[in-house]
Amino acid sequence: MTMSLFNEPEWIPIQDGQLLWLPEFLTADESQRFYNELSAAVPWRQEPISMFGRTVLQPRLQAWYGDKTYAYSGLTMSPEPWISPLLDLKQRCEHIAQTSFNSVLANYYRDGNDSMGWHQDNEAELGLNPIIASISLGETRRFVLKHLHCKSKYELELTSGSLLIMAGTTQHFWQHGIPKTKRAKHGRINLTFRTVY
Repeated sequence: MTMSLFNEPEWIPIQDGQLLWLPEFLTADESQRFYNELSAAVPWRQEPISMFGRTVLQPRLQAWYGDKTYAYSGLTMSPEPWISPLLDLKQRCEHIAQTSFNSVLANYYRDGNDSMGWHQDNEAELGLNPIIASISLGETRRFVLKHLHCKSKYELELTSGSLLIMAGTTQHFWQHGIPKTKRAKHGRINLTFRTVY
């Protein structure tokens, strides 16, 4: 990722979308500190969701923080009150994304067996073209995107301390996910900041 003379991040123009990738958004020390704080402070839960007409437990742990209730796949999440590490990271993401966020979905991938299937963050309460700011802490995991129509694919290795922002029409035309892997032996925390209307 290159920066301009004014130190403004440059967006990657993908077909029918926009991505911003900052692999060194946080220092190694910051990443470890935030990982340690959040793994201990967050009330992680394994929530059931509805998939293809049946109820299954999600293959990861989750928590929801913010100002609004959030619902997807038959699951309604009531927000936990903000804690200082999340408020700190929210403010940093807002500065880069040039927008305000009022919620964050925290995911904890315990090992390589935990995953996130193909999906879009396109619920109506996220607005027309949602901006999603995603911070990774801990184990590196592969992030995959595929275009819904032309089947183009894009991949990134989400390293600890990295920031990925999805914006524009990305959620209309692309699905994304975190596949299972036998290589990841340690935990990963992913924070996806968003605005719920």
